[in-house]
Amino acid sequence: MSAEDEVLDVVDEQDRVIGQAPRGEVYARGLIHRCAFIQVRDAQGRIFVHRRTPTKLVFPSLYDMFVGGVVGAGESYDAAALREAEEELGVSGLAQPVPVFTFLYDSGGVAGKWWSAVYEVRCDLPVRPQAEEVAWHAFLTDEELTARLGEWEWVPDGLAAHQRLLAQRGR
Repeated sequence: MSAEDEVLDVVDEQDRVIGQAPRGEVYARGLIHRCAFIQVRDAQGRIFVHRRTPTKLVFPSLYDMFVGGVVGAGESYDAAALREAEEELGVSGLAQPVPVFTFLYDSGGVAGKWWSAVYEVRCDLPVRPQAEEVAWHAFLTDEELTARLGEWEWVPDGLAAHQRLLAQRGR
């Protein structure tokens, strides 16, 4: 099954399920759906940063400081967070990511809106990122990440989640 054919829950502005549709249709019609964003830190506290592959349906070739993706139809945010983190990092046996907050992201018409559940997890396992998802990766310190915010082109939803995470922490 292609990514465009994956069935997602369609939700309303209060994050209540109101239907289901294939991902391609959800994106094309700008329907509200669900995503999980997971900030991954290694044993030294560095953040996993990557550049998306050029074949991604949304925000191809941009940098991101979260792993994650869409929540499948009938799937919980928690289950999607663990599944997506393990898939993108290429690991198994990762601890369950810890939920931090959710927010409704509006792409400004580019790809619609989606509920975004933000998580954190520590990964001490050697990562082997999924080649279909990750073109480049590194673990960066907070300072290194901050220095690159103005240099690299970031996925706008991940950048919005990062800014909210910093604000929540009082930074």
